[in-house]
Amino acid sequence: MYEWHKQIQIIVDEIDECIKHRNGEAITLRVLSRKLGYSEFHTTRKFKEISGMQFRNYLRHRRLAFALKEVRDSEKSMLNIAFDYGFSSHEAFTRAFKGTYGVTPSEYRKNPLPIVLRTKINPFDRYFFGFGEIGMIKSTEDVKVYFVTIPAHKFLHIKNYESNGYWDFWQKQSLIPGQDCETICGLLDSITGKLDDDGGNESNAGSGQIMAYINDPDGRLCDWGIPRTECYGARLPSEYQGEVPPQMLMIDVPEAEYIVFEHGPFDYEQENRSVEDKMEQTMAAFDFAGTGYCFDASPGRIIYFYHNPERFWKYIRPVRKS
Repeated sequence: MYEWHKQIQIIVDEIDECIKHRNGEAITLRVLSRKLGYSEFHTTRKFKEISGMQFRNYLRHRRLAFALKEVRDSEKSMLNIAFDYGFSSHEAFTRAFKGTYGVTPSEYRKNPLPIVLRTKINPFDRYFFGFGEIGMIKSTEDVKVYFVTIPAHKFLHIKNYESNGYWDFWQKQSLIPGQDCETICGLLDSITGKLDDDGGNESNAGSGQIMAYINDPDGRLCDWGIPRTECYGARLPSEYQGEVPPQMLMIDVPEAEYIVFEHGPFDYEQENRSVEDKMEQTMAAFDFAGTGYCFDASPGRIIYFYHNPERFWKYIRPVRKS
């Protein structure tokens, strides 16, 4: 049942790789369907069935998402950007850009407001389908624990008072107009200057987007007995003055101290569940004796959660002097 989800994931991964390396000839439906060993008709039908969109539309919007960041972050000419991302002319690029985003590339470069980009889809996820992990654990790296002082910054986000975990969060957000995963992740992806943005396009985690939990008397009781509200957003510099999308919230987070529980890179398919258990056990067993600190459950304090298998799994939890 899930074999075609794996096949479409191969296509999705290949599309992003080819766009990044300016290899337009390799991302035609003909080439990709041959790589899978199926006809173009069968491949495009399955792509739409699983992703909910036509192959050509997904490819076009991913190209435009990459191109928009070039317009936003570089001084490269519009003509060169057009050619780099598979458009035949400056005019064709401008028409496609304005038709999708409502402004011309030149207008956007002058005033880069938040825009919903087409983020990379993820049609096959073992944990979403309930498959768990496969194989033996490869990682032998322990969880590192250390204290940090995080400078003042802003946190742009949405929040849900009733959700319990990442998947449940997005299921509940999908019922709120304009706050579904595709829209929010697309908006965040278009915003430059995110503090945790490493330029990645493979996953939202690589583009400065993070899950967070705010200590909130009106929130849901977590396993630690503390009421919290689940959030999703991005950290921004304290001096950020950009426009806040109407369906999102912006708060100022003052400089404060935190404890970090960090696991290094791991194989998502083979180790995710095991690393998660290791992280939970380490946090539950941690003894603050002699550190001079304790967890801070004060209203408004934030826990940041980073899940990026290629780099780390990291919880950043607020502390205070004991």
